[in-house]
Amino acid sequence: MQSNRGNRLIKTGMIGAIIVVICCFTPALVILLSALGLAAVIGYLDYALFPAMGIFLGLIGYGWWIKSRSATESQASDDSS
Repeated sequence: MQSNRGNRLIKTGMIGAIIVVICCFTPALVILLSALGLAAVIGYLDYALFPAMGIFLGLIGYGWWIKSRSATESQASDDSS
């Protein structure tokens, strides 16, 4: 059960991080906002994208931690049986 949760967190973190990287390191979001007439928002993108990147990388780390902890617990329960 915990391993499944860890896998979901890792998957969510990776998808979110990839989206943030695409928006942060390519002009995709700048072009989209300019086309929508929201060019004034472009100056504030860093205030949203960098914390979002940190949150998604944190999700990946937390998912790996849960996954490794559940693997250690299952190995310990197999050894005691």
